[in-house]
Amino acid sequence: MSISESMKRKFGLSDRQWINLKGASLSAVITDFVLMVPMMISIMFVADIIGDNEYDFNLNLWIYVGLSVLLIFVLFIVYSYEYNRCFAYTYRESKDVRISMAEKLGKAPLSFFSKKDPTDLTVRMMGDVTMQESALSHWMPALIASLIFTPLIAIMIVIWSPLIGIAMIWPIPVALAIVALSSKVQKKQNRIKFDRVEKVTEMIQESIECSVDLKANDAQDIYLKKFNKELDSVESSEIRCELTTALFVVGAQAVLKFGIATTAIVGTILVADSTLPIIVLIIALIMAGRIYDPINIALQNLAAILTAEDHCDRIQEINELEQQVGSKEFNPANYDIEFRNVGFSYDNERNVLEDVSFVAKQGEVTALVGPSGGGKSTVARLATRFWDIDKGQITLGGVDIATVDPESLMSRYSIVFQDVVLFNTTVMDNIRIGKKGASDEDVLAAAKAAMCDEFVSSLPEGYNTIIGENGGKLSGGERQRISIARAILKDAPIIIMDEATASLDTESESRVQEALSRLVSDKTVIIIAHRMRTVENADRIVVLSGGKVAEEGSPSELRESDGMFSRMVELQTNSGSWSL
Repeated sequence: MSISESMKRKFGLSDRQWINLKGASLSAVITDFVLMVPMMISIMFVADIIGDNEYDFNLNLWIYVGLSVLLIFVLFIVYSYEYNRCFAYTYRESKDVRISMAEKLGKAPLSFFSKKDPTDLTVRMMGDVTMQESALSHWMPALIASLIFTPLIAIMIVIWSPLIGIAMIWPIPVALAIVALSSKVQKKQNRIKFDRVEKVTEMIQESIECSVDLKANDAQDIYLKKFNKELDSVESSEIRCELTTALFVVGAQAVLKFGIATTAIVGTILVADSTLPIIVLIIALIMAGRIYDPINIALQNLAAILTAEDHCDRIQEINELEQQVGSKEFNPANYDIEFRNVGFSYDNERNVLEDVSFVAKQGEVTALVGPSGGGKSTVARLATRFWDIDKGQITLGGVDIATVDPESLMSRYSIVFQDVVLFNTTVMDNIRIGKKGASDEDVLAAAKAAMCDEFVSSLPEGYNTIIGENGGKLSGGERQRISIARAILKDAPIIIMDEATASLDTESESRVQEALSRLVSDKTVIIIAHRMRTVENADRIVVLSGGKVAEEGSPSELRESDGMFSRMVELQTNSGSWSL
């Protein structure tokens, strides 16, 4: 593996980021060399003051003033170039990295999201990318520059004066080795700290999302005690992590101080033996003060980069995520959905579906019913390729959906789930999500068909009212009707409804069902329902139990068969007469 490939993999870099890093490192090298000029001017000035030596240029004071002004101008240009290469370019690229991560997550199978907490993904896109950004802008260019600059200067010094050069240079490899060899200890402490910070972040989000339940069960104090304990754990791990890093970095920097001492001692001995001019010793001491500056920065940056590696690994995990791919050209003969001996399990554990086979035909309503945990919602998600099946085949119009690009496939579906997701924007915009570029007239027509007019008319700004995060200002039934309006607006050839009317009262449910009846004409419709009266007019019913098809047929056929469906109808009828 080449250096470029190794670096890109280790730090999760895109091709563009790698190009930017090389440019930033070059600019940092140029800056380090330009910063040698003030030292050279100082050496010339001191040599002139002492006089009568091989470095005596005997320049006029105004020449030094002119050189200083010119140097300031050059430094301004160099720093401007370095700022653009190290910072501006990197910050712009970070935006593209986040967009790229979002696009990759959009093409990832939902099995990935079942393993990851939303907080974890948020931290990756924001915190981890910020850490990578700091590494690429602040730490890595300076480190790479010092690893190039220092050896070159060291060689020049050794050639100039071998003994002085060795006395000055020996602490540098020792200091770098101390920090490099501590990497395992630092990584271990960083990993512990990161895991604890992530846990606390998850608890913060959990406490916000579950605040109503915590209050309802008078559990705030218990939760806060647990939270404070975790905060103390984070604080202690942060302290240990900082102390561990400081121990090695400060220790390495202390070693560098011995370089000045050994330079002075060796130089003094050589001056005393008359083998070294006093001016050379003065020049060497001035140079020692400058040559260690980049290494001091490099030591700090090396420790920071070791910390950033874990964050970059998490970015790389997203970059290497398995993508759901397929052909964008999708022209099915019809919109029949067929399951053929489908098997599926989450995380290769217990089978959720086993040898499931049925056909949902175009122009018919196919209802999926059965006890909880029977696999109904899983079937709906597999039909839309939210997950990929383990065995068997699912076809749409005779085409295996595993060969179709997920976006092309989803363009044929309108989905209404029981758990509605809304955005913190207007009612109008939330409905328009169903069809990009839909006119206001189309949105309003879909809203009326979904019975949204009733509650929207009472909102302060009607359809332009901001409804809060996840529709927090609306009731469950109102949120559900917006979701149904989206499906009506999209008007796709396949409709999947997972308890779509569960949050509606009886009157609203009847009226929305009437609107949906007009919508489903000549479409493939799959309905998941627990209330038997919801599916009494379905063309076909598939009863799922224990991940298998227990029964299949029309409602009348299944009622007469005295099987599972018949017993479910009877139980619901009996429960309807129950009272306190």
